[in-house]
Amino acid sequence: MPDKKFPYYNRELSWMEFNARVLEEATKKENPLMERLRFLSITGSNLDEFFMVRVAGVKAQVNSGYKSKDTFDLTPEELLTQLEDKTHHFMDRQYAVLHRSILPALSQEGVEFLTCDRMDEKQLDFLSEYFKRVLFPVLTPLAVDSSRPFPLLSNKSLNIAVFLKSKDTKENEKGFAIVQVPGILPRFLELPSEKGRAFTLLEEVIMYKLDELFELHTIKAACPFRITRDSDLEIDEEAEDFMNEVKRSIKRRKRGRPVRLELLQNCDKNVRAFLVEQLKIKKREIYSVPGPLDLTFLSKFAGLEGFESLSFKPIKPVFPVDFWGYDDIFTAIREKDRLVHHPYESFDCVVKFIEQAAEDENVLAIKQTLYRVSGHSPIVAALIRAAENGKQVTVLVELKARFDEENNINWANQLEKAGCHVIYGLQGLKTHCKIALVVRQEEDGIRRYLHLGTGNYNDSTAKIYTDLGLFTCNSQYGADASSLFNVITGYSRPPEYRHFVVAPHGMRSFFTRMIQVETENARKGLPSGITAKVNSLVDPEIIRLLYEASQAGVQIRLVVRGICCLIPGLPGISENITVISIVGQLLEHSRIFRFENAGNPKVYLGSADWMPRNLDRRVELVFPVSDSELKERVLETLEIFLSDNTNARVMQSDTSYQHVNRRSRPAFSAQLTFYKNAQERLKKAQQVSVDSPLIPIHSAEDSAGK
Repeated sequence: MPDKKFPYYNRELSWMEFNARVLEEATKKENPLMERLRFLSITGSNLDEFFMVRVAGVKAQVNSGYKSKDTFDLTPEELLTQLEDKTHHFMDRQYAVLHRSILPALSQEGVEFLTCDRMDEKQLDFLSEYFKRVLFPVLTPLAVDSSRPFPLLSNKSLNIAVFLKSKDTKENEKGFAIVQVPGILPRFLELPSEKGRAFTLLEEVIMYKLDELFELHTIKAACPFRITRDSDLEIDEEAEDFMNEVKRSIKRRKRGRPVRLELLQNCDKNVRAFLVEQLKIKKREIYSVPGPLDLTFLSKFAGLEGFESLSFKPIKPVFPVDFWGYDDIFTAIREKDRLVHHPYESFDCVVKFIEQAAEDENVLAIKQTLYRVSGHSPIVAALIRAAENGKQVTVLVELKARFDEENNINWANQLEKAGCHVIYGLQGLKTHCKIALVVRQEEDGIRRYLHLGTGNYNDSTAKIYTDLGLFTCNSQYGADASSLFNVITGYSRPPEYRHFVVAPHGMRSFFTRMIQVETENARKGLPSGITAKVNSLVDPEIIRLLYEASQAGVQIRLVVRGICCLIPGLPGISENITVISIVGQLLEHSRIFRFENAGNPKVYLGSADWMPRNLDRRVELVFPVSDSELKERVLETLEIFLSDNTNARVMQSDTSYQHVNRRSRPAFSAQLTFYKNAQERLKKAQQVSVDSPLIPIHSAEDSAGK
């Protein structure tokens, strides 16, 4: 239990609560069927990473004999016991939702997943043909015996363990083999069907045809299985060749110790014993489920053509109203600061910003940080073009971005080949800030244009993650940006920034000071208040300061999507704090901070959550919104989040979450409201431009000649 003087909810247990909220979306019958499958898939993907990093970390502590516990936390053994109980229970719930609710509902819609014993002759013939034509050439059966050791199986790969008996009656020997389900092929296969749509899974096809893979043996039993490995990379940041060290670490990840074995419930006891012996797995690390294993495939299945009526109405990004009527993005930014809200407004304006800079003959240099980028990134392509066009291009590619290391190594190599100056991150720190700086020669001298954001420069995730971005050419922001890049690329001492708040050197002290000011204002009877939207709230010192502010009478409103170690609503400690979590169609990703400041609110956006890693071990950027009109828009955005009664859940003082009580009020979704607002603002801007008088366009030469 948390310390009564300083209540702190364990971060791993809080994360389990978050994944439970995602699973709850899969249970909701008001959500379209394919969306329920998507939510179920997300819980599976989330759980994989949780095992690979967090559970693996706790197991490592237990195995090393680490016993210490903080005043507000659990020992590793106590925590591991709770996590194993919760993860077993959670996976039981996942499959109960799938088998008792979603699959029967799909069946009513004429969509079926079939096993071979439920297929007709035509469908079985189709399977046989697919196996012969596509599957058989790809499969590699691996015998396991005294001369052929158990193979090194990739993390999260799906495999089939086969128990065999020789057909040679003289020997009558028994043995085992492994068949990997090829990840390169689609996991599911559509079958010919005269009524509705029928599908089967790849492992079902392989199991049906095992006899053809082991012709000299009788198949006694077979069972699909999947292992999850410890994947928390240990990287020697002082290595002479850092990129090669990251590559070696990625290979080590594939050989990490198994931390979970997933099996089908009806797995043969001989097969089970064989796997336990070979993998050296403990009883509590075995998860027996009714199947299918690895629910992450359901996301691709839900996106199949023809299922649109069973999905959410898509949120199609509209043209950002702040750039409506401008062909030249630099002209728009010179006039005033511009704010965009993705994915309601298109991310294309961010891409266009870099693309125009790459082609503009007046642009001298581009500097940018890249943390997670897409597989076919138009931004990276534009940076390569800029270098080829002779511009000075400096890019920090964070090679330590977890599970994106290989993608980032690939982009770093391509950027370097094109002539860009590439930095691979800083020793001991991850560079997580989101900033792009364009240096442009203009008639009145050098001008610096900036994009500052809360999310990654990733055109794919920008369609499903909600983020805010600010474009500005404010000279003081530009000076701060140049200073920040000098710190990142060289040996510059962290400067005194005029507006930027930068971790790891100044962010913790900034937030400490801002919270303490609100506490003092409340004690003096001045207007006070804190509103923050973050992905995670973990940092003990920030939580302590928020408790103190609450005790002084500061009203604190928090929107925390995921982990929240602060416990609200405790008498005498946190009764002035409310916490809501919004889990919906889109993934909430923006970080927004509002401090009442005695009646003159200060508003900040940025890349940092309230976690020790963000404040102390990363290069993070938080920046103020100074333009009064944009500031009002951000404040309105916060109020819309706090008004959600559809996707919002309120954290209770017992750490559970409950849906907001509508009290007969109409349904209000923050995400759908943002989308509607973006559409209406653009429509209004378009109407204004239609109603404006026609003004002839003159060239600069014409104007000068008059």
